[in-house]
Amino acid sequence: MKKYTLLFGLMMSAFAVSAADMSRGADNFYKSATVSQQKVTFVNQYNMRVTGNLFMPKSMDRNAKHAAIIVGHPMGAVKEQSSNLYAQKLAEQGFVTLAIDLSFWGESEGQPRNAVSPDIYAEDFSAAVDYLGTQAFVDRTRIGVLGICGSGSFSISAAKIDPRMKAVATVSMYDMGSANRNGLNHGLSVEQRKKIIADAAGQRYAEFTGGATRYTSGTVQKIDANSSPIEKEFYDFYRTPRGEFTPKNASSLHTTQPTLTSNVKFMNFYPFNDIETISPRPMLFITGDQAHSKEFSEDAYQRAAEPKELYIVPGAGHVDLYDRTDLIPFAKLSQFFKDNLK
Repeated sequence: MKKYTLLFGLMMSAFAVSAADMSRGADNFYKSATVSQQKVTFVNQYNMRVTGNLFMPKSMDRNAKHAAIIVGHPMGAVKEQSSNLYAQKLAEQGFVTLAIDLSFWGESEGQPRNAVSPDIYAEDFSAAVDYLGTQAFVDRTRIGVLGICGSGSFSISAAKIDPRMKAVATVSMYDMGSANRNGLNHGLSVEQRKKIIADAAGQRYAEFTGGATRYTSGTVQKIDANSSPIEKEFYDFYRTPRGEFTPKNASSLHTTQPTLTSNVKFMNFYPFNDIETISPRPMLFITGDQAHSKEFSEDAYQRAAEPKELYIVPGAGHVDLYDRTDLIPFAKLSQFFKDNLK
């Protein structure tokens, strides 16, 4: 019996190790020794308080004005998941950086929690420009934005109507509109889309009359042999010590799971329409050659006007570019912003 118990224990230990793949420099909770961190809050135009982490080089001259970059987290994540890592790495290169929690997520305001509102998400990026552009140590003519995953589409949406964003970069971008309307590789039929919409509409009645809030999509809580590769990919980051993080005000809610009734608002979200009007401000789209989301960066690149660049990272999947420091092209990002926020 002891032999079988030991074998079972070894199997479970092996599973635990494999469930958190820390290879290729995975370092989501990186803490820089040369960068200072300060929590800041500011109000967007909907009078909602947005919270962010402000990073600056410890050696920075605060009497001078510096270029700044706003960093947006993956859809449904929080600033402690991927954004802080990118913000610190870019601050190490001399930038002032601000990793924000989008409204309804993390430490930012918004009820109900985990609600979807693409317009307010885009507004949060503009509110972050308001904040940075009024700091004595920031040059308001040299502010850029970086959107990771879903925030790639939100930052583009914001930049189309906010010319103060002088350079736009995205990493592992998801077009959250197309992803919900069409599915990956346009695998969702119109009939399936209508079923999703009908379910959300029906749930509105349930919640309006006092029923419990329901949540949808997002990262699964468990995986097994039947789980899809994409489910396993997200689980490895969001549901293991590699990247799991529960915000203080999130109660029992999990990251990445929006409310069922609000998620359909993405059906009306078309961030790439008129993307060419961002020109002549430069755009950089970074994706992995193995990323299931690569289609979105390719689509945005095709639609955008010059100057633009599509940079494909060999051997990288979608979530790899959240935290795998051996794969993330920090030097490419840094040079892009140095060149375009002069």
